[in-house]
Amino acid sequence: MIYMDHAATSPTRDEVVEAMEPYFTKYYGNPSTFYKIGREGKIAMEEAREKVAKLIGANPDEILFTSGGTESDNIAIKGIALKNKKKGNHIITSEIEHPAVMETCKWLEKNGFEISYLPVYEEGIIRIEDLKAAIKDETILITIMHANNEIGTIQPIAEVGAIAKENKIKFHTDAVQSVGKIPVDVNELNVDLLSISGHKIYGPKGVGALYIRKRTRLEPIFHGGGQERDLNPGTENIPGIVGLGKACEIAMTELDHNISYLTTLRDKLVEGILNEIEESYLNGDPENRVPGTANFHFVGVEGEGLVLLLDGEGICASTGSACSSKKLEASHVLKAIGLDDVDSHGSLRLTLGQENTEEEVNKVIEATKNAVERLRSFSSIWDQRENKRKELDNDNTNRCSCSL
Repeated sequence: MIYMDHAATSPTRDEVVEAMEPYFTKYYGNPSTFYKIGREGKIAMEEAREKVAKLIGANPDEILFTSGGTESDNIAIKGIALKNKKKGNHIITSEIEHPAVMETCKWLEKNGFEISYLPVYEEGIIRIEDLKAAIKDETILITIMHANNEIGTIQPIAEVGAIAKENKIKFHTDAVQSVGKIPVDVNELNVDLLSISGHKIYGPKGVGALYIRKRTRLEPIFHGGGQERDLNPGTENIPGIVGLGKACEIAMTELDHNISYLTTLRDKLVEGILNEIEESYLNGDPENRVPGTANFHFVGVEGEGLVLLLDGEGICASTGSACSSKKLEASHVLKAIGLDDVDSHGSLRLTLGQENTEEEVNKVIEATKNAVERLRSFSSIWDQRENKRKELDNDNTNRCSCSL
């Protein structure tokens, strides 16, 4: 098997599983209790909090543990909106946010909030002048993702944060696809809130974190026993939290190497696909993207069919966000960068990880070429394209003959 869908999830590292194991079997106590097996869990949780904080340049007491990116996004966005609704009801986001942000914003729209969606243009990146123009007296929150989960483009978060700070507006970023993959420092980025997910960085599923800058006040959206500062009450997932901490520790140690390695592999993959396959296109800015992500569209090809053919060759890939894979409509991200429904449905997302090799990249290029050719052999869209091209070639030949 060749796994190239790391944006959907990553395999849990052996070191992470090893670190988690004692908290399933030996120190399984509730961390709110006072006896030894409970205290050991509490100690391990606080050590993990320090590791998560260190990866993003935060203080440990600014880290809130959650069940993952979706919960972190909901706590941050709803928490700020509900806490500040007397000050204003306007929120700014982008057209290419993850469903965890988009659906939360849609829910807020139904409950009296106004949402402005910034365009991202062909390169898949917002423009600062659009952000400045969108700000109102009623603006209470800006939420812009750091790196996009489908096309990998990186937003100018530090600039957005500076503008938010200047206008005294709270700023949240979904950094699920950037933390552990590129340098992330909450102070350099000027963010008030930042979402993290464990399973995107070789940690376990079902655990994440939310960075909350000191003196940032949130309205609780859950109610219970008071754990995690009353913002995420309930018995903490100690094995998962330990695993997240270990994954963050490893990511920090290996960050520079992985950036260099994955950038090289990605560039080879992109060059191979674009050179070997006629009418193939890279979606989004070719340079300003996270190292391991490449998203293509192919004329005359249906993306789901392409994924199935690659699966038959033992290659794991996707057409876009795993959270939207069961929906039949075209990707909102690809439509936002200007693709029509047909081209959007002809997309393929390949996301590399540290265990991928150059040999695997070569195999994926060849398998993708063969799959595209097979799909085009019975594609009416491709036939129409070919017929139109032949007509144009004939017209050009006739014109040349006439001029002679």
